[in-house]
Amino acid sequence: MDKDPEGLCEIVEQSRILDAKLVRELSAELPPRTVGHMWHLAYSTSLHGSSLKSLYRKLNGSDSPVLMVIKDSLNQVFGSFLSHPLRPSETFYGTGETFLFMLHPRFKCFRWTRENSFFIKGDLDSFAIGGGSGHFGLWLDETLYLGRSSPCYTFNNCCLSERDDFHVIELEVWTFW
Repeated sequence: MDKDPEGLCEIVEQSRILDAKLVRELSAELPPRTVGHMWHLAYSTSLHGSSLKSLYRKLNGSDSPVLMVIKDSLNQVFGSFLSHPLRPSETFYGTGETFLFMLHPRFKCFRWTRENSFFIKGDLDSFAIGGGSGHFGLWLDETLYLGRSSPCYTFNNCCLSERDDFHVIELEVWTFW
């Protein structure tokens, strides 16, 4: 039987999205290098506002992988595990540890297909996770309010939300230390 993640009660207490069941489901999918590390809420739109630049500032200097969880206006919960912190970049970066996931209403992970290495890319206007043929697995604008999810070659994922275009109600970014 899987052990609960370190600080499960604290995670659930701090999160406006995750309950114990969702944390356990996610924890079982995280790479081994996160096991035994405490989850730290590095950024939350309800606490820090809705600004991509603020998110970059909060992650600046961190070398921790990142867990990004989104709740949209249709109460869908989904996101991505990033092998490296989100930052502005000229090109895609990251490793095959990166994956997309859906949490609610159903749980499903989308792992690297090895079709390409379009893992993570950010600039000052938006960021994208996964890509291929002009489509991103997960894309958010600079306000962290408007998003889009499309099938992409990197993860062979379906649309993570009920609709391709979605509105973010809450976004949380967790690091591990």
